[in-house]
Amino acid sequence: MAAPEAWRARSCWFCEVAAATTMEATSREAAPAKSSASGPSAPPALFELCGRAVSAHMGVLESGVWALPGPILQSILPLLNIYYLERIEETALKKGLSTQAIWRRLWDELMKTRPSSLESVTCWRAKFMEAFFSHVLRGTIDVSSDRRLCDQRFSPLLHSSRHVRQLTICNMLQGATELVAEPNRRVLETLASSLHTLKFRHLLFSDVAAQQSLRQLLHQLIHHGAVSQVSLYSWPVPESALFILILTMSAGFWQPGPGGPPCRLCGEASRGRAPSREEGSLLLGSRRPRRDAAERCAAALMATRRKSEAKQMLRAAPATRVTRRSTQESLTAGGTDPKRELHLPATSEAPGTKRPPTALAATSSASASSSTSSTKRAPASSTPQPKPLKRFKRAAGKKGARTRQGSGAESEDLYDFVFIVAGEKEDGEEMEIGEVACGALDGSDPSCLGLPALEASQRFRSISTLELFTVPLSTEAALTLCHLLSTWVSLESLTLSYNGLGSNIFRLLDSLRALSGQAGCRLRALHLSDLFSPLPILELTRAIVRALPLLRVLSIRVDHPSQRENPAVPGNAGPPSHIIGDEEIPENCLEQLEMGFPRGAQPAPLLCSVLKASGSLQQLSLDSATFASPQDFGLVLQTLKEYNSALKRLSFHDMNLADCQGEVLFLLQNLTLQEITFSFCRLFEKRPAQFLPEMVAAMKGNSTLKGLRLPGNRLGNAGLLALADVFSEDSSSSLCQLDISSNCIKPDGLLEFAKRLERWGRGAFGHLRLFQNWLDQDAVTAREAIRRLRATCHVVSDSWDSSQAFADYVSTM
Repeated sequence: MAAPEAWRARSCWFCEVAAATTMEATSREAAPAKSSASGPSAPPALFELCGRAVSAHMGVLESGVWALPGPILQSILPLLNIYYLERIEETALKKGLSTQAIWRRLWDELMKTRPSSLESVTCWRAKFMEAFFSHVLRGTIDVSSDRRLCDQRFSPLLHSSRHVRQLTICNMLQGATELVAEPNRRVLETLASSLHTLKFRHLLFSDVAAQQSLRQLLHQLIHHGAVSQVSLYSWPVPESALFILILTMSAGFWQPGPGGPPCRLCGEASRGRAPSREEGSLLLGSRRPRRDAAERCAAALMATRRKSEAKQMLRAAPATRVTRRSTQESLTAGGTDPKRELHLPATSEAPGTKRPPTALAATSSASASSSTSSTKRAPASSTPQPKPLKRFKRAAGKKGARTRQGSGAESEDLYDFVFIVAGEKEDGEEMEIGEVACGALDGSDPSCLGLPALEASQRFRSISTLELFTVPLSTEAALTLCHLLSTWVSLESLTLSYNGLGSNIFRLLDSLRALSGQAGCRLRALHLSDLFSPLPILELTRAIVRALPLLRVLSIRVDHPSQRENPAVPGNAGPPSHIIGDEEIPENCLEQLEMGFPRGAQPAPLLCSVLKASGSLQQLSLDSATFASPQDFGLVLQTLKEYNSALKRLSFHDMNLADCQGEVLFLLQNLTLQEITFSFCRLFEKRPAQFLPEMVAAMKGNSTLKGLRLPGNRLGNAGLLALADVFSEDSSSSLCQLDISSNCIKPDGLLEFAKRLERWGRGAFGHLRLFQNWLDQDAVTAREAIRRLRATCHVVSDSWDSSQAFADYVSTM
């Protein structure tokens, strides 16, 4: 009796509370009735009025509402705002209630966007709150515009932050400054534990303050947080300092910016601690000069870029141009070489010796605390000196560059200077990374430029997944990335998509080889795609597999054929010999290989050499592959049968297999494959009447094949009806997934296919995909066919306009 009495007491309590507030709610709802053309609206139900009253007073009634019986609580849930609806979730689940439908309705009414058809939403509450957080952060939603979003007792950012798994920063780093502000400290602390993926889209040039805020944000979310993936999308003109800042922070390096607040999470013991000598050597490599041809060419490119930027600045400011020119002329007339004054060799100055107040050198905070004196620049005039671009160009382009004498005058390694974390001078001026790299070639010390090198940085936790989509990499950015990769042992997945690497691909391969030799290397997935490559795709694949023998997933695509005779970087006669060696590929751990080929016949022996070394291969996908003859294609298939017994999934896309029907039958008889895809392969272009029965017979005798995908092969009604025989009573096929999209199938043929399946009584066989077929020509027949098919399998279709495929229709008449 206790339970019913408690239930009755709670119901009475609800009625009393509702009655106490109904008069007020009714007076607000029932304003003086004014007749309108449509007539008076229906008054709200009494229960709805009570629910609204309770929802408006949740601040004092929350605990009582949580204790309400399930049937009453279920009616109140849609009336709550998002904050109390989120708080009551756990209680609702205990009472057997679900809020998913409410969150879905909120998404449709407030976000007004439809999720992608490829996205499977498992929790609408988390999806809504994550999107709500982003909109509030960017200021694209007004929380006061809807009572369901507005509640003075809650902070929208703080309340929704624990549901954020993915955060996107766009344009000029909007949101970064707000997140690191002191009022949002708890928001940032919550994000540090909940956020897993950080994305940057369509970034633009940003100021120093925004970059400083981003530096603090990345330090909190990556170094002291749980972010494991950083992705950059669509950045046509990357800002070097910002891009390198994101890269170095993602790799685990941290150094507070000039004037920035110290990190309260690092602790006094670790604050300001520089890595040990061994750690610095591991991160930055040898500090001896390495002046190979590629570095000299890289310096020439950077110097050219800096020179063009300087010319643009001079055009914009003619007065400055006259001042600099007169300064240089006066120095030259006085017998002083301005270039030499800008780059004096190291002297035996004592560590405590003070510099002249007009000195151009600006020492970083890390180097100022060191006992070792750094290289100094002697001032020649109080006016700003011109940048010595001509000297850099001569040193990079001519063989007769002057020799440097003495170890003190020897310049440091190029990598020590392209590794700059947000290069700012102490006075707040930004320094281009290209200028730093060029100065490194002429003996400048990083401390002279006032820039903190990574040698003075601390190393923290780093991400495991890095993705760069359509982000063109300049020479200095590519050098930075390659050198970071060589010791990035925590990296598990790397995606480089359309970055314009060019000849920098050789440096990438060297860094990946160095990473593979590091103890604890975790890199297991590499996705690489670009418009051009200095190496043919198969040779590039061989080089990657040799460099990373522990790789599990490799996806590589090149859109256009390579042009070795015109390398991207002048001075590189060709790829290094250790990259394109003819030796056999050692056995590797590849399990998934995806290759997208440019137009042109591919050498089958090179592909076979990769397959022979990949005995653990389970999935192979070839896109747009062309072979010189069907015999070459047969050689590839024979290699798969002999050396890749673990292969389960095989996919061919956009390949002309009309002359390879014997090889296709060979595949369909393979008793190890579980899924085969022939996508837009022109299978039935020749001899369809003879080939279809042979294909069906091969499939009927294959009991291991589970999935067959045949999109875009012009199967037609006749081919579909022939394929129905695979499911006949005398078949031993266990096919459970069939994709016949884009195959010119009409409603009458689909209906007959459904009737044959019913007659043979095969029962449910899985999934049937029917996208982009001509089912709109007879909607009634199509609906009847799909109704019958759904009793046999799960049908996925669409409402495609077949009038767009008139050319295909004519070709199959």
